[in-house]
Formats: sequence, structure tokens, C-alpha cells
Amino acid sequence: QVQLVESGGGLVQAGGSLRLSCAASGRALYAMGWFRQAPGREREFVAAIGWSGDSTYYADSGKGRFAISRDNAQNTVHLQMNSLKPEDTAVYYCAAGRHYSKYENSYDSWGQGTQVTVSS
Repeated sequence: QVQLVESGGGLVQAGGSLRLSCAASGRALYAMGWFRQAPGREREFVAAIGWSGDSTYYADSGKGRFAISRDNAQNTVHLQMNSLKPEDTAVYYCAAGRHYSKYENSYDSWGQGTQVTVSS
């Protein structure tokens, strides 16, 4: 397993932007994903990226607003979030696995999460 540490969360007004980062230990040959969990709701998929960075996949909720990218030299994955809405408020988790996917069971390593709060 790889160790993952998220950063970049915080409080932002609706319409604002945040950039989340996820630093991974070990080798960079993992597909990476971002998930989120809002209070009282199940964790849901946000975005995923293949190990080379050429393939990306987004949940409908983030299409056109979120962008996932990775820097394998730095073993880091980013999630740029623009035009944030109050309904984006959640704890955001990064995950690493063999295949990029919207399914949680495709990932076997998870970070501790970073809180994103969007005020109206």
C-alpha cells in the first residue's frame, strides 16, 4: 500500500476555487482518484486519473468545474475545483489503486481526507 496525505482544503465562498493536493509515498505507478463525503451522505466519486495522466474521468457533478492532474516526478495528484457550490461541501479523500475507476473497491490506499466548506 501507498501512504497518501491530502492538503489544500478550507473555507471558500460560493463561486470560488480551491486546489487540493495529494502526496503519495513510494512509486507513482498508481491510478489515483478523488472521492468526497458530505455529512449524512455516503462517500461518492469525484474524479480519477490513470497512472500516466493521459486518462481522466469525472463525476457529472464536477464536469466542467473540476480538473484532476498529476505530477509523477513529485508523486502528487491535484484536484483543481472552480465555481464551487455549497453542495460541494464535504471531506475530500484521495485514493490509489491499480485501475482508475469510479468505484471505491478499485482503490486499496486512502488518505485521511481534507475538509472543503463552501459558504453561500
